[in-house]
Amino acid sequence: MKSSVNNAVRRRATGAALVALVLGGGAVGCSKGAAQESPALTPAAAVAKAAKKTEDITSLRYRMTGKVPGEGRVSGEAAMSMKPLAMSMKMTAEDQATDGPVEIRLVGKAMYIGAGAEAAKEMNGKSWIKFDMSALGADKNLNADQLGGGQADKNPATESTFLTGSKNVKKVGTETVAGVRTTHYKGTVTLAEFRKSLQGRDKATREKREKALDQYSKMGIDAITMDMWIDGADHTKQFRMRGAADKGPLDMTVTFLEFNKPVTVTAPPAKDTVDLAEMMKGAQQG
Repeated sequence: MKSSVNNAVRRRATGAALVALVLGGGAVGCSKGAAQESPALTPAAAVAKAAKKTEDITSLRYRMTGKVPGEGRVSGEAAMSMKPLAMSMKMTAEDQATDGPVEIRLVGKAMYIGAGAEAAKEMNGKSWIKFDMSALGADKNLNADQLGGGQADKNPATESTFLTGSKNVKKVGTETVAGVRTTHYKGTVTLAEFRKSLQGRDKATREKREKALDQYSKMGIDAITMDMWIDGADHTKQFRMRGAADKGPLDMTVTFLEFNKPVTVTAPPAKDTVDLAEMMKGAQQG
């Protein structure tokens, strides 16, 4: 049973985890009003100002769509609170044969993944699998980083700061995104350029941004083309990231619907949940 459940969970979780990994970073912003730009504010300064505002995020809700390397087209919606840490994400892998959207919930130090109908057959009808993020690692085939848990504690504002390392940020024009007037900026940045731009930053900021950078290095991405749509309150309303990875193209667009609003995520009912650690411990003892 252990092997079949592991395989079912891995198929369900991998695509969602990659999205969570990519979107464990992001930008944030959602305010109404016309896009306004100071005559003295250069494109680079506007992007830097928006990046600075991401440091004050406490929660956000967003939707995403695009392509993930090795997984194909994905779409979904998520909500996340930074303090206390909690996340709820529903994701659909459109190019893969699955039995419905994958749902991930992060509550405290536990991550729950909706196992789907096939895995539920192997778990006496239970449809959720619980992963203790502080205890995972004993099973090399199902560890926290593979399932996206290694990215779960990141402030999902980090990737929006990548464009601050670009040397060719340009203003594209003004556009309406989800009913909000924004200013569209675009540029390219190599990972080496962004890493260099972190020199002189405070230790906490530098470490957080370097951690986000590392995930792209592991994908084999050397450079990122980025579009940002910034609203009149200097928040990033939407961003798009594109890059060439070892397993195919990365092309993700994230649109922010709310931020700094209450986010509540609850654990699935215990009667519908299997604890992976207990299940594996029982299998080992058996």
